[in-house]
Amino acid sequence: MSVDASGMEVWFLTGSQELYGPEALEAVERQARRVAEELDAPDGSGRRLPARVVFKPVVTTPDSIRRVITEAGADDSCAGVIAWMHTFSPARMWISGLQRLSKPLLHLHTQFNHDLPWSRIDMDFMNLNQAAHGDREFAHILTRLGVPRKTVVGHWGGEHVRARLDSWCRAACGLAEARRLSVARFGDNMRRVAVTEGDKVSAEIDLGPAVNGYGISEVADRMAGFGDAEAGALVSEYEEAYDLVPELRAGGERRSDLVAAARIELALASFLEETGAGAFTDTFEDLGALPQLPGIAVQRLMERGYGFGAEGDWKTAILVRIGKAMARGLDGGTSFMEDYTYNFGAEHPQVLGAHMLEVCPSIASARPSCEIHPLDIGGKSDPVRLVFTAPEGPGTVVGLTDLGGRFRLVVNEVDVVAPEEDLPRLPVARAVWTPRPSLEVSAEAWMQAGAPHHTCFSQALTAEVWEDFARMAGVEAALIDGETSPRSFRRELEWSARSF
Repeated sequence: MSVDASGMEVWFLTGSQELYGPEALEAVERQARRVAEELDAPDGSGRRLPARVVFKPVVTTPDSIRRVITEAGADDSCAGVIAWMHTFSPARMWISGLQRLSKPLLHLHTQFNHDLPWSRIDMDFMNLNQAAHGDREFAHILTRLGVPRKTVVGHWGGEHVRARLDSWCRAACGLAEARRLSVARFGDNMRRVAVTEGDKVSAEIDLGPAVNGYGISEVADRMAGFGDAEAGALVSEYEEAYDLVPELRAGGERRSDLVAAARIELALASFLEETGAGAFTDTFEDLGALPQLPGIAVQRLMERGYGFGAEGDWKTAILVRIGKAMARGLDGGTSFMEDYTYNFGAEHPQVLGAHMLEVCPSIASARPSCEIHPLDIGGKSDPVRLVFTAPEGPGTVVGLTDLGGRFRLVVNEVDVVAPEEDLPRLPVARAVWTPRPSLEVSAEAWMQAGAPHHTCFSQALTAEVWEDFARMAGVEAALIDGETSPRSFRRELEWSARSF
């Protein structure tokens, strides 16, 4: 199951009123359609917004507003609504419709013309081009009703506006994915661990994903259903895509472990496809008849778009799946991750992020190596895994935590760097990053927020996308960036605790 948001739409609604007469309304309709069509078209580099922008007829009455917003809520392909008041649209007309709004809203504060035609401005022009105060009227009723939204200001043809629309569209697609997501949970949390626990019912109410438990035997029993031909074909894929260490190559002493890993992948993929699950978890404390802890299988399934959380961490599995949905079409990968150990000796102290097996190869800077190494936990055969290092560049590290009554999304902007030296004895995939504003401040803020040690790491998604998503979902968001200080961050947590 790959993440595919290509069928998603955002509806473009334009507000006006019948006061101005049919000729003015025809101009409003013509110009609004042009704006929607241009936003839907590729930009100068050929990149489209992640959802289609679909023009809807100009709305001028309470009934037309209520109908189109109700239709948007009932249409599964509609991820969100963009609203623009081309002229003055009295906001009381919008109350009934906005009270029925169930999709994310972006308020686009723009106007059709870029420059003022000074010598030709007359009252006909003024009556037609009223967004400067028409949108203020609309924003007032949004605030009065407490409607969450993103406000984007600027000319619709500008790069800044398009970039902010792109972030919002990605977040809207992420929320749509969350609302239809099913998570398969094999086993429970790692024993006695607190932060990976949580209220699955509240998660389904607040975010949408349904978390369902299954026995690991569901996967183990399927392995026998895949014969030598199917397992061999998948092993051939491994040989083509990765550099196999000698013991895993044909005739190598550990070749049978590679075949077993392939059968685990086939069984896992089959189960997830059959159940329609878009994310999953496992735990080394409940492996049943599996011959080894899934390593390469999990990594490759994540690369295909599945969410994953280790040790029963269903919240991070949800985040990874949502992240992959939001990042569709962007450069850079998205993966399950864990802050593992620190390098305080660097000029700017660093985090070495990794996990014992399960890091997605979408973040690999070069062709991964396929290796097998001992694992001292789980009591099974040595697991096969892909080993690589993430490339340099900006990224985000995101954690979702259950505070008992509400969820909090914590986002840290980071800069991924190359390891100072080679890591010849570290048998897992990894990323090294310098957190913003510094390791000391970011780690203090992260722990003040009660955020988890498992995260969604992305070199595709910006903090703005994650913040947009949190606002849409009604989830508290806490941002750690280059401007963060411990004192200001602590205050923000106190303020948000009162509002949530």
